[in-house]
Amino acid sequence: MTTSCAPATPATLDVLSAGVRAPLAGGGDIEYAALDYAASAPVLRRVWEEVAEYAPYYGSVHRGTGHLSRLSTELFERSRATVAAFLDCRPADQVVFTRSTTDSLNLLAAALPAGTRVFVFETEHHAALLPWAHHGHQVTYLDAPHSPEHAVAIAESALAARPEAGGPALLCVTGASNVTGELWPVAELAAAAHRHGARIVLDAAQLAPHRPVSVRRLDVDWVAFSGHKLYAPFGAGVLAGRADWLSGAEPYLAGGGATRVVNRRADGGVHVQWAEDEARHEAGSPNVIGAFAIAAACRALTEASHETLVAHEQRLLALLREGLSEIPAVRELSLFGPEADRVAVASFTVADRDNGQLAVELSERFGIGVRSGMFCAQPLVRRLLGASAESTEECDGPLQALRVSFGAGTPEEHVTRLVEAVSTLAG
Repeated sequence: MTTSCAPATPATLDVLSAGVRAPLAGGGDIEYAALDYAASAPVLRRVWEEVAEYAPYYGSVHRGTGHLSRLSTELFERSRATVAAFLDCRPADQVVFTRSTTDSLNLLAAALPAGTRVFVFETEHHAALLPWAHHGHQVTYLDAPHSPEHAVAIAESALAARPEAGGPALLCVTGASNVTGELWPVAELAAAAHRHGARIVLDAAQLAPHRPVSVRRLDVDWVAFSGHKLYAPFGAGVLAGRADWLSGAEPYLAGGGATRVVNRRADGGVHVQWAEDEARHEAGSPNVIGAFAIAAACRALTEASHETLVAHEQRLLALLREGLSEIPAVRELSLFGPEADRVAVASFTVADRDNGQLAVELSERFGIGVRSGMFCAQPLVRRLLGASAESTEECDGPLQALRVSFGAGTPEEHVTRLVEAVSTLAG
């Protein structure tokens, strides 16, 4: 079998769901407008075709001596190398396959040395906001900044003031907001962290599908992302970066594959020597198809060039934002202001309307799929909507916004249909 395709062109970045029809409440159907990429992006046709090509050869990974096992092991490890190249990792960095960004950040939280103080902005997705305290670390929650420069100043001040000067510290930051799409100053935040003896982990779940991510250039210690946001199905994610804290920690899961030696002790117990490479945190049968799908997406995005994709997305994003700005009832949500650089994600509210119900109407009347709620970033959305920080409104209550997100495979008609539909529904 072969495991690589011809160099990607815009045509090969078609999504598998193109042309799917959605039923309309009034009868008939319409081509479905998938505008919820920030939750899960559709599958690239090329990724699906590569996975289908591999599927007959699927076998167990590592330790098997049969042909399919050896082939699957080779593809699994080659996928690891492909992801490392996609992220421009340093030679000594590890690439650990996980289930998702959430899983990756929980793995890192479990691996932090005892006494690590974690600094995280309140603006983070819950996947980056919550694991640290859940795993018993002391956390400093940083207020939402009003500009990229302000974000750096907040982080710098908090890191400089930490009482455990010289002890382990970690700053957790997003690359692009899953609510506003705004880009964060990752390289500057990394420099601030390192000036104060801290490390930094980048949540690239929303950044990696839209912009190049270079571990080396950004100088981050770790990066996490999910396959399902990178046009790759099958429930896999990545944690990539420095090996020392990962290799020095207890395995994230205890079980087969994470061990080097297991033997009985004289006292009747069991002694374990754990693996020291990525396998230490990949216990169980690896999700080889998920890893292979991520690698296929990385190849497709690399060969198509991010420049082409960024130009396509920015043209549609300008069309969306200009159209929404002409609807008096619409208010776009933003931390850094309307001129801030951003990926193809935008959230807004429509005055005097139940925004959750609007999402339903967009689907049933216009065949458009968007997201409503607080997008697993409740502290940020509460702030952007002007609610009290202590508000306990749930994400399916009245405190909701609408989010539109898109990328490769999104036609202009889907965006213009959304703008026209919001204009109609806004009255």
